[in-house]
Amino acid sequence: MVGFYGCPLRCKYCLNPHSFAPDTKTEELTPTELYERLKCDDLYFVATGGGVSFGGGEPLLNIDFLEEFKGIVGDRWRILAETSLSVEKEAVKRAVKVFDEFVVDIKDTDPEIYLSYTGKRVDRALNNLKMLLSLVGSDKVLVRLPLIPHYNTEESRQKSEALLREMGVTRFDRFEYIVRA
Repeated sequence: MVGFYGCPLRCKYCLNPHSFAPDTKTEELTPTELYERLKCDDLYFVATGGGVSFGGGEPLLNIDFLEEFKGIVGDRWRILAETSLSVEKEAVKRAVKVFDEFVVDIKDTDPEIYLSYTGKRVDRALNNLKMLLSLVGSDKVLVRLPLIPHYNTEESRQKSEALLREMGVTRFDRFEYIVRA
């Protein structure tokens, strides 16, 4: 997993809050430098059909980097994005040529729940998801629908899944956040 710095969301139980904290120590690599670090796993990636997952923060904020990296590895490695899709539409269109699969962290489709939990509106993510499905098909998109204590309920998650199925989503990752005091 390669993590990027920067994210448009401010999720309350963020797994990587350092990805947007101003005092976070980051290491900047060029696409070639990243490839040089990862190429030791080339034989494994080729033999297993594996590759690299890009997460964050939000990887699609770095689409230029990702396109250049894809140009280096070509189709030899599979490349996966873990994304909120809360980015500009153009980044999603360009990402289609980079990634073999997308894991989309939707959280919840209810506008109030999404805003309360992420600090942003859900419209952009849902519009980008519709576009992504039309460009790559549902078999290349896995949507995460977590049960988030103090934010959504099983009922709201079921409503989200129903809405997403109507949009064409067929693959879901349903799980529950465990919040420690």
